[in-house]
Amino acid sequence: MIARVDQTPVLVVGLGNPDRGDDAIGAMVAKALAGRLPANVALIARGGDMMALIEDWAGYDALVCVDAAAPLGVPGRIHRIDLTKDELPAEMSFASSHALGLADAVRLARVLQRAPQDIIVYAVEGRCFEHGAPMTAEVSAAAEEVAHRIIAEVGRLQQTTAPGYLN
Repeated sequence: MIARVDQTPVLVVGLGNPDRGDDAIGAMVAKALAGRLPANVALIARGGDMMALIEDWAGYDALVCVDAAAPLGVPGRIHRIDLTKDELPAEMSFASSHALGLADAVRLARVLQRAPQDIIVYAVEGRCFEHGAPMTAEVSAAAEEVAHRIIAEVGRLQQTTAPGYLN
């Protein structure tokens, strides 16, 4: 018998600037996820200075981010990066156009011991990041798939069931 289910506090963040072509993927996925996540999961869209993320994720044990990545060959290709095991690849260039990027925020939070235990990044290869440009068709087409993957990821992260018997 299950005595209780402890659900890990999860924050989902869509990163990027909606006015810079494929960089809008984070905001687009956040919009697609609205109303589709469990009620106890927080969802935000964040653009600009990524250092603000350190305050955003305070109190959360798990973080799921979606962000655009520099093209490595296939615009729209989705990469899942588990930061409990790996670092963000430098060749994917997660730097913000305003200041420091996601990788910098994660490194600083770890030094300060303020990073969530689990951090998963869904990176979507982009092609066009020019100001005022529309999102490319390949990246836009990836948004729903990323949303489905994040819904499953949240479910996996929240499965911290403690077996036991009721008295």
